[in-house]
Amino acid sequence: MNYKKTYESKKGYTPVCKIGECSLKRLEFGIIELDASERLEFYTEDKECAFIMLEGHCNVYVGNEKWENVGNRNTVFENRRAESFYMPIDEKCEIEALDKIKIAVCSAPVKEKTAPQLLRGERVTLKLLGEVPYQRETSFIIDGTTNAKALTVGEAYCVEGNWAGFPPHKHDEDNMPNECVAEEIYYFLFEPKSGFAVQCLYTADGEVDEAYRVKNDELVEFPYGYHTTVTTPGYKSYFLWLMAGDHQGFNRSSDPEHVWIENR
Repeated sequence: MNYKKTYESKKGYTPVCKIGECSLKRLEFGIIELDASERLEFYTEDKECAFIMLEGHCNVYVGNEKWENVGNRNTVFENRRAESFYMPIDEKCEIEALDKIKIAVCSAPVKEKTAPQLLRGERVTLKLLGEVPYQRETSFIIDGTTNAKALTVGEAYCVEGNWAGFPPHKHDEDNMPNECVAEEIYYFLFEPKSGFAVQCLYTADGEVDEAYRVKNDELVEFPYGYHTTVTTPGYKSYFLWLMAGDHQGFNRSSDPEHVWIENR
């Protein structure tokens, strides 16, 4: 199976990973693109949805509320504390673009209905994970402190030419609190846009053993298995990471063959 997908830019909402049409069963991903003054209505159906502002600014109408000027950057490399908004199941909202916008839509089926939520940039947590040559700055946008019940979403900014998420890690076994069952997606952007990364995905038994060259606007699905990333020198490298499963958070285990590196 090919776990890599490519997003081709187009107006409106474009589903990229859809349950029943990809390797995932608990997680979906899509992109909204609009020009200034364009509007889009979105209905969440049976999924909670997190809308991450990648580029531009918009107004959001939900119920009797209007959230004004949502968004705080023109590219993901301008500001590492993304603004976002959350919609529960069975909710409608309307998005009005104030300029050219690009929004990542992260979705997961849930049963409990919560409440819509506007999430401004100042509440985003930033953490520096790992050390050179496997260091990245990671943000936490959607987690258990928000109204979301299944989703965990953040962004990663990799040190040029370094690895990220090393040692390789996984989250496909119920062994709490050390590891939970959760699916994941990495969606990549680069500056300049000609950059790329190599995304590895493998299982201990060798049934899955993939290394994808991922370019701008490409993603990789992780239904299970160990995963780790390495980026090209000279380019700014970014990926949006989104997870959904039995628990919210970073409950994962490292590949035992490489865990010694953490303890050097």
